[in-house]
Amino acid sequence: MSKFCLISELMERGCISQCTDKIELLNSVKNKTLSIYCGFDITADSLHIGHILPLICLKRFQIVGHKPIVLLGQATSLIGDPSFKLEERILNTEESILIWKEKISKQISLFLDFNCDKNNAKIVNNKDWFNNMNILTFLRKVGKHFSVNQMMNKESVKRRIVSENQGISFTEFSYSLLQAYDFSELNRKYSVTVQIGGSDQWGNIISGVLLTRKLFNRKVFGLTLPLLTQSNGIKFGKTETGTLWLDPEKTTPYKFYQFWINRSDIDIINFLKYFTFLSVNEIHSRWKVNMENNDDYWSAKVILAEHMTRLIHGNQGLLAAKRISSCLFSGSIENMLLTDFEQLKQDGIPYVELSGHEDLVQSLINSTLATSRTQAYNMINSNAVYVNNKMINNTKYYFKNDDKIFGKYSLLRRGKKNYYLLCW
Repeated sequence: MSKFCLISELMERGCISQCTDKIELLNSVKNKTLSIYCGFDITADSLHIGHILPLICLKRFQIVGHKPIVLLGQATSLIGDPSFKLEERILNTEESILIWKEKISKQISLFLDFNCDKNNAKIVNNKDWFNNMNILTFLRKVGKHFSVNQMMNKESVKRRIVSENQGISFTEFSYSLLQAYDFSELNRKYSVTVQIGGSDQWGNIISGVLLTRKLFNRKVFGLTLPLLTQSNGIKFGKTETGTLWLDPEKTTPYKFYQFWINRSDIDIINFLKYFTFLSVNEIHSRWKVNMENNDDYWSAKVILAEHMTRLIHGNQGLLAAKRISSCLFSGSIENMLLTDFEQLKQDGIPYVELSGHEDLVQSLINSTLATSRTQAYNMINSNAVYVNNKMINNTKYYFKNDDKIFGKYSLLRRGKKNYYLLCW
């Protein structure tokens, strides 16, 4: 794949939302080897699924010979980006940010090659240039190039200014100047000419393009990627509900796998284009026509879920996720491991802690599968209750030691899909 074709393919995949000087960028990519960066502030101890697309985009550039640079914003993490946030961010401590930086650096290595010959990926830290800069230098060097009027017209700022309950602090208001200086400094130190980011970063990226031109009279480019959003239109981020983290201690491989399996049919083709390295032609030929004719979305969802889970959690994580999924939905749990049950308890299905003296009726109530003993009796009598996928129709049933898998877990099911994990 040529460098020129990569930009065309990104557009074909729907991976470019906005771009500065598209024709000139196409020519630059065709004729040069570029250094391209994406920045991540360190505001949690893990990346989340909203970070995957820009990292995969950097990987696509690296594959064809460009140099990817990841900026970890240890300095800007102390400030907080207001972009389309409804409320002021909580300021994190420097100690926390330093610990989180090490964890996030390891996660980035899942995506990029740091040991290839000519275009090794590189992680840099904006604390290196902000740490020794005083406020007067910053205001004279950076602040004088920005109009407050223009800054106030940014959509992310306007939303907060007109909010009745929450305005915007000078701290967050100044964030775009810091990010702009990041771009110019990366251009000076590492010859970076392209910044990528989510579409909510467009204003910040443009600021960096303009500042680099004013400081060094150099042409640089910015492009944004579509945001991964929930069905309600809210982006998947750290402060919204439903966040899936890349750290298995925060989101298990099983839940991660199930997230992709359960994406809506309408999204699946786009997600295959965004996240996999299958060609667009292959995606269309293998699935799109069949889906339109037969509504056969399942095989595409499996391909996507397997690719994403293997990418983040490796082969062992994928095997565990598929094993748990198969056992739950086939009704056979004999092959489940202790670690599988621990994943289910962490975030796979609801669970309840029991003392060990509850009967089946009381466990249905404790698990909220039944709202009363009468309802529990009716469920059992109608053959709708299963313990470890074995139907129980005895209303006086008490759990035996054999029901406690690994001596501590039982799967309680009502009907076909309503599972609860009993923890003894």
